[in-house]
Amino acid sequence: MLKKYIKKGFIPLLAVAFSGNAFAHCDTLDGPVLNDARIALEKKDITPVLKWVKDAHQENEITHAFNGALKVRTKGEDVQEMADRYFFETLVRVHRAGEGAPYTGLKPAGNVEPAIAAADKALETGSVDALAKKVAQAVETAIKKRFEETKEKDAHKEEGVKEGRDYVEAYVRYVHFVEGIHNMAAGSGGHDHGSKKSHDNH
Repeated sequence: MLKKYIKKGFIPLLAVAFSGNAFAHCDTLDGPVLNDARIALEKKDITPVLKWVKDAHQENEITHAFNGALKVRTKGEDVQEMADRYFFETLVRVHRAGEGAPYTGLKPAGNVEPAIAAADKALETGSVDALAKKVAQAVETAIKKRFEETKEKDAHKEEGVKEGRDYVEAYVRYVHFVEGIHNMAAGSGGHDHGSKKSHDNH
């Protein structure tokens, strides 16, 4: 979901600016994945959903589920609902597996994280200015907060072991946060805080 932006680190940056966790809404009933799934079933054409899977193996699994749903969904409203649900669940499960995320079931409509909703709205309106401004302001606030916390601990770090450890903890949080934001903004990703390089540096 929004893979291009996630790879560039844009979605993790949004998590700073909005409440809640910035997880994509590929598993919501009104998300873009299942909207495409409904179009595919209506048109009896699997093409709209194939962009949500990564390789031929996943495509085969989705095609099998799609064809099975088409065969039985004309046998009554209840059967159609069950067939559609089966296809939806298969599609989301396979899509999330391709993204390295676990499948935890379909989420109700409207269950979209604020960050993702804001990113989608920017795409819909064709302007990212308001979103970029909000994210920039939130990042600035977050950096200043960690800076002030670290500066305060720095003033007392030589008073004792506990004070020294409190400083180190604040310092590591501060520099890792700045490093992560910088890496994400630069497009190098922001999920390597636990890497050997990070540990070696600190």
